[in-house]
Amino acid sequence: MATATVASSYIHPSTIGTPGQPWGIAERTQWRDTREKQRCYTEVVTQIESLREIECSRTSEKLFDVIQYGSLPHHDSNEASFPLFAVKSRNWNNDRPSVFITGGVHGYETSGVQGAILFVNTKAAHYSQHFNILVAPCVSPWGYERIQRWNAKGVDPNRSFNPNGDVVEGRSFNPEAATEESAALIKFLNEEMSHVADWTCHLDLHETTDSDETEFRPAKDARDGNADSEAGEIPDGFYLVQDETSPMDEWFTAMIDSVRKVTHIAPADAEGKLIGEAVSQEGVIAIPNKTSLGLCAGVTNAPYRTTTEVYPDSPNATPEQCNDAQVACIVGALDHIVSVL
Repeated sequence: MATATVASSYIHPSTIGTPGQPWGIAERTQWRDTREKQRCYTEVVTQIESLREIECSRTSEKLFDVIQYGSLPHHDSNEASFPLFAVKSRNWNNDRPSVFITGGVHGYETSGVQGAILFVNTKAAHYSQHFNILVAPCVSPWGYERIQRWNAKGVDPNRSFNPNGDVVEGRSFNPEAATEESAALIKFLNEEMSHVADWTCHLDLHETTDSDETEFRPAKDARDGNADSEAGEIPDGFYLVQDETSPMDEWFTAMIDSVRKVTHIAPADAEGKLIGEAVSQEGVIAIPNKTSLGLCAGVTNAPYRTTTEVYPDSPNATPEQCNDAQVACIVGALDHIVSVL
């Protein structure tokens, strides 16, 4: 994981605005303008563009197309807009099951981006024999560059895929307003990918980081005008988020068993929970329907759907292990589906 360098203009988001009052436009603008650029999305674009060169080992046929599915305006007038890319199986066959992989919905979660790219580079050629594959490696490039959870308007993209979802007072998982990031991806799925009537699998690659507690929970409290919320415990290890309306227990076991070959699985806390949610099996928590919560993992009708969570700040894991864990999870997921379909 890249670590943010605190620049001279940086101010902690908890100090923005008036305590107890939700942010208005001025406060959101102040927050945006004090988030410094830490790395370049153009480096990710170069990595993505190279994926079009992957060939079949038998025929030397190119296996994947790189598609620009949209662009996002840059809120710095000196910067060009952000192009948005997806990698798609070239020989799409509607008789095959279709798999969707997303990374960088939270732009600061580095292994989501790099894990998606690494999967295409190292494993996708093999799995293209069994599946149609679509990968959107970096859904939120502004957040990627500034190592931020939110987009430039101070909205959480991974709560924005269904702004009309169910809001439950006091719940940490609640939908937020639509974002340009989610709108671009939904438009792509509904238009260019509309020939896919039924998705089989969607893996949305994420991380849980120490900054979730040190920066982003206080930022959310300040933004929403709430009193300081109760601090949570960051799990040390990998875990998965299960949609309780589509449990697929054996599939989750297969993914956890695949990941444990690469890195450690997060143990439950003293209350048998992870991030305040009940554990349904080792390394897995179950939450309400992801579509109702506005989560990216609920954006398709795939029955096999999950959100991955890597812990990059663990003293027992390297950045390479975090990327490898994302790939191992995808491999475990797809191997299981091949075995049961």
